Parts: sequence; C-alpha cells; structure tokens
Amino acid sequence: MVEPIPPITLPPPQDAVQEGQWLQASLRRWLDEEFLPEPVNVKIAQRAAEIFVRQRLEGENDVGELAIAIVTEMQAFDFSRSFYGEFAIANAVSDLLLDSLGIDRCCGN
Repeated sequence: MVEPIPPITLPPPQDAVQEGQWLQASLRRWLDEEFLPEPVNVKIAQRAAEIFVRQRLEGENDVGELAIAIVTEMQAFDFSRSFYGEFAIANAVSDLLLDSLGIDRCCGN
C-alpha cells in the first residue's frame, strides 16, 4: 500500500511580517525570472504575501494548507494582465517555502 505524504509544517513564526516581506520579495523575483517582468507581478506577490501573513498569524503552519488558502483567496485576484493564475502562485509559494526549509522537492524526496 502506498504511504500518504506526511504534512510539511513550518516552525511557528518568529516574525510573521518579516516572513511576509521575504515571501513577497522572493515570489516577485520568481515571477519576474520565470516568464517576464510585469508590473502586475508586484501586486500578485503583495497579495500572496498578505494571505500568507494572515494565515500564519491565525496559527496555520502546514505548507499544504497555506497553499490551499492562497489558491482560494487568489481566485478573486484579477490575473487578466498576467500569464499566471492562482494555482501557479500557490505552487510557487510552496516551492519557495520548501526551499527555505532545505527540502528537496525533486523526484518526491
């Protein structure tokens, strides 16, 4: 039988606002490098970071749950001036968080 993937949990925030600033800068850099630097990338990164910070302040530490919150809340964001959507943003945030934890996300490890 296949074992379920265990949840990946972030440590409790020492400074959620500082984490949000890091995430906003990292996500913006990722957005700009992944496809094209677009003015809307600033707003996308800012909104995703706001969601992340609020979730962290509410006690959410599970990376999967954070991604679901970002997908859900970013559905209201106007992506019409972007090549991205809410799923790409949530996946990018998850990848950035895993990288920050030193977790290799390649090949299911």
